[in-house]
Amino acid sequence: MFMTTSILSSAQTKSKNPFGLVYGDAITENIKGKVNIHPVAYKLNGIDIAANVYTPAGYDPSKKYPAVVVAHPNGGVKEQAAGLYAQRLAEAGYITVAADAAYQGASGGQPRHTDKPAFRTDDIRGMADFITQYKGVDANRLGVLGICGGGGYTLKAAQSDKRFKAVATLSMFNSGEVRRNGFQDSQLNTIHERLKQASDARAQEAEGGKIIYAGVASITDEEIAKTPTDLYREGYEYYYRTHAHPNSTFLYTMSSLLDLMTWDAATDMDLINQPLLMIAGSKADTKYMTDEAFSKATNAKTKELFLLDGATHIQSYWKPAYVNKAVTKLVDFYSNL
Repeated sequence: MFMTTSILSSAQTKSKNPFGLVYGDAITENIKGKVNIHPVAYKLNGIDIAANVYTPAGYDPSKKYPAVVVAHPNGGVKEQAAGLYAQRLAEAGYITVAADAAYQGASGGQPRHTDKPAFRTDDIRGMADFITQYKGVDANRLGVLGICGGGGYTLKAAQSDKRFKAVATLSMFNSGEVRRNGFQDSQLNTIHERLKQASDARAQEAEGGKIIYAGVASITDEEIAKTPTDLYREGYEYYYRTHAHPNSTFLYTMSSLLDLMTWDAATDMDLINQPLLMIAGSKADTKYMTDEAFSKATNAKTKELFLLDGATHIQSYWKPAYVNKAVTKLVDFYSNL
């Protein structure tokens, strides 16, 4: 489905929450003795980045705390799953940061919704740049958590950036593999056709024409119900209904496919020599991506594949029983930072 920026989802209504947090039990004001949220901004490659820093209850900037960088899913923003996990980790004593990717969410960058792997990977390094300078952070105790597409980019960032002392993913999504081959290898026969479309889209941009977008801008309840895969059906429900946020969208520039389709999160996994934890739902139709990357992490200091029994991909974002299990595992994993 191709469309222009003028087509936006009617579900993307303005949030009334001052922090833009849309998940259950969100913090709507900073209260002494509780986790506090601090909206921050910084520059990355000349682009304004919007982020939220979460500090633990009783935060004392004169003390030293371990920190965790949290990378959001494809189409997501810092206020959704990434924010929930950042908040829960802050409740456990970590200083955490969740930022909107450059070109996405509340961050700057044109064209909007550009989704290039090199940019998304550098977004994670940029969060590390910022949070390691934050008051109270022990730069030598830095972990990273990537969710969905953010998980694939986290693997790539950790392959080279050894500031990350512990690497975790949740419901990892290999954006390059899926954009190239289709979800569950469903588009192998159209790879070159889609590369031609991406090439034509870039040519149109270069000529000053309209930006062409791939993805889904809006969807009806009937269309959601007929979506055959759990990932996309539940994803539409999450992003466009139950956890909708005005800055969240499934759109990405068609020209981004030139980079996405020639990239793969699971290459060079042998470069990860840090402890590695990969979490996935046992019923997730995306689990094959976690399995593939995990098997290639031959040099990880330690590695564990932890399954959320009964969970699908999207349920790991929000369902309390699965979030609680994942957070408990993550806190134990990061305890050695």
